[in-house]
Amino acid sequence: MAANPDKHKQPEAFPAPDPPRAGETAKLWEKTRFVGKPFPRVDAYERLSGSAVYPADVRLPNMLYGAILGSPHANARIKRLDMTRAEKMPGVRAVIGGTVPEANPAWHYRQGRPAMEVAGKLFDPHCRFEGDAVAAVAAENPYQAQDALRAIVVEYEVLPFVADERKALQPGAPLVHGEGNLVQTDRYQRGDVEKGFAEADVVLQETYRSACELHTPMEPHGCVANWERDRLTLWESTQGVFAVQSGVAEILGLPLAKVRVIGGYMGGGFGSKLQAGKYSVIAALLARRTGRPVKLILPREQTYLAVGNRPPCNMRLKAGVRKDGTLTALDFSVLGTGGAYPAGGTSLVDWQVRDLYSCPNVRIETTDVYVNAGPARPFRAPGHPQGSWALEQMMDALAKAIRMDPVEFRLKNVPSGSQAREGMPPYATTGLRQCLEEGARAFGWKEARQKTGAPPGKASGEGHLRRGVGMASGLWVAGGAMPPSTVIVKMFSDGSVNLNMGASDIGTGTKTIMAAVAAEELGMAPESIQIEHADTGTTQYTRPSGGSKTVPTESPAVRAAAIHVKEQLLSIAAEALKADKADLAVMDGRVLSRSDDSKSAKIADLAGLKQRGVIVGIGSRAPDPPGKVVNPFAAQFCEVEVNVLTGEVRILRFLGAHDSGRVMNRLTYDNQVFGGITMGIGFALTECRILDASQTGKLLNRNWHDYKLPTVLDVPAEMVSLPIEILSPEINTTGAKGLGEPVTIPTAAAVANAVYDATGVRITESPISPMQLCKLLSEQLKEG
Repeated sequence: MAANPDKHKQPEAFPAPDPPRAGETAKLWEKTRFVGKPFPRVDAYERLSGSAVYPADVRLPNMLYGAILGSPHANARIKRLDMTRAEKMPGVRAVIGGTVPEANPAWHYRQGRPAMEVAGKLFDPHCRFEGDAVAAVAAENPYQAQDALRAIVVEYEVLPFVADERKALQPGAPLVHGEGNLVQTDRYQRGDVEKGFAEADVVLQETYRSACELHTPMEPHGCVANWERDRLTLWESTQGVFAVQSGVAEILGLPLAKVRVIGGYMGGGFGSKLQAGKYSVIAALLARRTGRPVKLILPREQTYLAVGNRPPCNMRLKAGVRKDGTLTALDFSVLGTGGAYPAGGTSLVDWQVRDLYSCPNVRIETTDVYVNAGPARPFRAPGHPQGSWALEQMMDALAKAIRMDPVEFRLKNVPSGSQAREGMPPYATTGLRQCLEEGARAFGWKEARQKTGAPPGKASGEGHLRRGVGMASGLWVAGGAMPPSTVIVKMFSDGSVNLNMGASDIGTGTKTIMAAVAAEELGMAPESIQIEHADTGTTQYTRPSGGSKTVPTESPAVRAAAIHVKEQLLSIAAEALKADKADLAVMDGRVLSRSDDSKSAKIADLAGLKQRGVIVGIGSRAPDPPGKVVNPFAAQFCEVEVNVLTGEVRILRFLGAHDSGRVMNRLTYDNQVFGGITMGIGFALTECRILDASQTGKLLNRNWHDYKLPTVLDVPAEMVSLPIEILSPEINTTGAKGLGEPVTIPTAAAVANAVYDATGVRITESPISPMQLCKLLSEQLKEG
């Protein structure tokens, strides 16, 4: 029977995307049903109900509990280690320490990088930082394990220490390593800096310091280890199961095929869980010694010492500018430390100075030194917030000196390409200008500036509460893709779908976004897609979820796999429906003709699919476009209220404008923006590692009471997320760029600039504490 022409459906009635033709690359979606919409996480029920299984929730039959004894000293040699008493204690099944023949003696604190000459050991007889592993135990319960640690007798030769990187290179400073305290000095230059300063109408110079921040994710670090004959399985709280697999296999001398790492749920990492920890290897050794599973989750106090930090930085920035707002020269020097071992103490601190603003003459020198403190690890946009703290405050100072609005000054210096990379390649998309313009408009920047602002040397307003507004910009050096990545999508004979990927969901909503990408192509609800992820035994290789590369890397691979499934499904349906394959679309569990509504069928009813049993689609991530750079950009604006009597700073409102390509899910997008800003507020106002630099070298604030993370009382009730959605097929087939890192980069500097606007006091050392601000305000009053 002929179809009723009145019921013909036009192509535009189908939001389902067309599959690409053979040899073509998938085009960017024009209209979407799921991608970009604010729908809840696909695992929301599990997370909220408590049924989600984290590594700390794993319980295996006959399981033991592990614990690590850390050095109580900042610098000490072990003279004697006696574990005999601990070995005899009730419930204790294994005690290890000293030399462990089963493990490679070298331990590199910056895994995945070219090996540095200086390396530690799993249990190093020279403990160069408080918390360095000395011994470990496995017992029937956690209490017996802790009792056994206290029974281990250790005699130390306590050595002089250096806990302040500013003193590490002074004559007579205690040596962290025998060859000296200098890790490395790096230099970079373009143009003629001295000529640039000569051409400037205004030259300013300032010194800045950013405090060390400590990694304190909600879920502590740790794992469960179990051996089955010669095969090791780890349930680990990690951002990258394949990275942990390679790290543990290397240390234990095992083939990769003999090590399986299962990720599943995790409660935050922010860079501190990108690699295997000593706890991973120690748990495996204890499990091998006992022949039983071992759970080893670090106590919170131990994580403050041994699982990483954002390094402190001491920065000097000299900058030149013409009266018209053109930057002429930037001269930047940095002294920082990654702790007691090579761990990237000054890594990427200079990138904002190198690349954010157009400047022909730039000179940089970074000096990384050793101190007796825990090694650093990547920390949400490594190096960038520190560099931004200096550069963005200097940009405001320069704008004031030439009497130009801070936003207009930055707009004057927006670059067209990546100056720090050889050949100055263009950006695939550059949203910095839009971030600045649209962010300022949405925030009401000009209007707010007219209401606030301190005259030179004075605080703004009347009374003891003064208001000010500030802003800052930023870019993240990465945020594009980091292949390889392979994803498998399966459609079963009943039309149900399984998505298999190696990426970890570190709390950012990766599973939800990938489900939406597959759903967009396959015409089904995201929550109906079953997901397998983060398991080296069952999922496909990818790099760790970090660097804001996860969505840009994985989503094109997921889309390619889903398209592969759809192409096969449409071929089956075209044969069954006697229809042109190009005329068919997949929607809500059916295959439909775009032109003839009489030709449709349920996916589950297709005989060809039943005969095959399953359709398998494989997708991989292609490299980024050659000759183009994919980076995300940001501009942030805030208003603060400062109590000039107490030095307290209250943030009233905050707006973040971010160019991160396509918004993949508006709810998770905003979650990332608000979370990243909150972390930046911690940098600005509250977070600071405090070491007893004069007497013991010990960490003085090793708990959430004394280490001040921002709480709901420290963040503004009014926070606005403003996506600057710039799409380009040159980015990738989904149009996404990274978001997690860039959100934290300019926040602290924006707050500092707002405090200056309110008070006329420039705070160059983080965090902006009430004591520091009161002192500077007092000095301001004395100067009149």
